[in-house]
Amino acid sequence: MLSLTDARPKLEKNCGKNSDLMPIRYFPAARQDIENALTWSGENFGAAALERYKALLAVALKEIHANPNLLHSYEEQGLQEGIRLYHIRHSRKRAAVEGEIVGNPRHIIAFMVKNGDTLIVRVLHDRMEITPRIEESL
Repeated sequence: MLSLTDARPKLEKNCGKNSDLMPIRYFPAARQDIENALTWSGENFGAAALERYKALLAVALKEIHANPNLLHSYEEQGLQEGIRLYHIRHSRKRAAVEGEIVGNPRHIIAFMVKNGDTLIVRVLHDRMEITPRIEESL
């Protein structure tokens, strides 16, 4: 069984622009989404691909946490105000493992910032219907 803590970014004291970052918090559905994505990746593409996907998720989460309004993140019309989406493909060049990157990342991170905390709502495959899955988690 894969550990969710392995998929979380390792936050350093001076992460991004704000050195006083609060920890990332995960909705239960987001934890399950991460577990499912990593399990599927390992079963279908092997251990090396699993490590690359873990690294990619960690980098994307760290970048969101450091700057929730980062380039390529956006609010989707029809979602609760404040929820932003970010496709992890935009972080893949910064998530190389032994010089290799994920070839075709397929997940979107739904997140929001509330009272200074970064809240990860869902981590969904980009072919899923995003809006209903996010709404059912709120």
